Amino acid sequence: MGLLRDKKADQVGGSAKSPAVAALDLGQSKVACFIMKPDGVRRADNTIRVAGAGHVQSKGVRGGVIVNMEDAADAIARAVERAERAAGLTVSGVVVTSSIGQMASHRVSASVSLSGHPISDHDLARAIGAALSKISLPNRRPIHVLPVAWSVDGARGVHDPRHLQGRTLGLDLLVISMAEGAFSALSNCLERAHLDLQGVAAAPLVTSLAALEEDEMELGALCIDMGAGTTSAAVWGGRSLLHIESVSVGGDHVTADIARGMTTSRAGAERLKTLHGSAMASNNEDREMVEAPPRGEDGSAGPVVWPRAMLKTIIAPRVEETLELMRDRLRAGGMRIDPGMGIVLTGGASQLNGVRELAERVFDHPSVRLGRPQRAPHLAEAAAGPAFCSAAGVLLRAAYGPREAVSAHKLMARHVTAADAPRVNRGGVISRAAGWLSDNF
Repeated sequence: MGLLRDKKADQVGGSAKSPAVAALDLGQSKVACFIMKPDGVRRADNTIRVAGAGHVQSKGVRGGVIVNMEDAADAIARAVERAERAAGLTVSGVVVTSSIGQMASHRVSASVSLSGHPISDHDLARAIGAALSKISLPNRRPIHVLPVAWSVDGARGVHDPRHLQGRTLGLDLLVISMAEGAFSALSNCLERAHLDLQGVAAAPLVTSLAALEEDEMELGALCIDMGAGTTSAAVWGGRSLLHIESVSVGGDHVTADIARGMTTSRAGAERLKTLHGSAMASNNEDREMVEAPPRGEDGSAGPVVWPRAMLKTIIAPRVEETLELMRDRLRAGGMRIDPGMGIVLTGGASQLNGVRELAERVFDHPSVRLGRPQRAPHLAEAAAGPAFCSAAGVLLRAAYGPREAVSAHKLMARHVTAADAPRVNRGGVISRAAGWLSDNF
């Protein structure tokens, strides 16, 4: 199976001696692992320091699905081992970020009656429990349960309802889920690589944590992660995640289109896309020629030669179609993208020339920018681009939140119920809910 981790070594390097956080980005084109030590959290400027990073070419993942368990486990093990060598420690488990499993989000709303006294932590816990009791997702696994907004007597926009008075307390939760079969496959894959699955983080959520500014999250923003096999998006407003969407089209589909249209191999098509690809016309491209190896090269045939303009005619329609699919999905989900919102592109496919301009046209938006993991300033150049926002975002979430209404341990163990609401001790303090409230509001 190639290079697999030694289970005994994992146990020796357990969290008791090295309480590090390991993020694993499992995609179709690459597998990346970032490790952060406890001293990597820089609260003075809200940044992190990544102690070790490693990435390898992905195998066994296609179209948002793990299609070969052994190949995927091998790639995961190699990426983690590279990060471990760079960090100088061994980790026993990882938090996985990915777009696999047909991730989707929906809101759950609930309200509880109040007895006239100022709102307490106990009332928050009752509202959370009431909302959790309404979660019903057959054949799906909740992976995030995030607060969107509180309300008191129907008045929305309340950041912290504690100590206010009213007759009813309302709460909206955003529940992000993935297909149960995909969750089981991911868990089995990590077990084959001798790693514990410590949590699953939706790529749209953590990517936007790394790429967006705080003002963008407050005023409204759309973050689009353009991966190889999947394009996903997160919509933010009022400092809360409001919605996620995903379409099973990405940069690898562009590569396949080039391979078909220019009669070259996939490797040749990827090289053409990387070196010469653009979604916008450029000067003299009609006279400029590009070449690539023929498909099924036997050593005697010469390279295939095409005008560079041919690349644009292949790339632009596919990228435009992908962005239009995302726009239409967001509209169908009730998300309105107005000109005042920020739009940020991340992911490897976002780096193609002309993609920003196409996004401005598709979304009828005056300005679209490219996002990078800006709050991880010490990353090496090879791991500091738009393709590495997801891995950095997992570490940023671990350091700064947002905290969730249900712990990752319970989300990994079983489906959530009202019994998973935060507990209140005699002093009236909800440790998890209070922390989550301060981090989110």
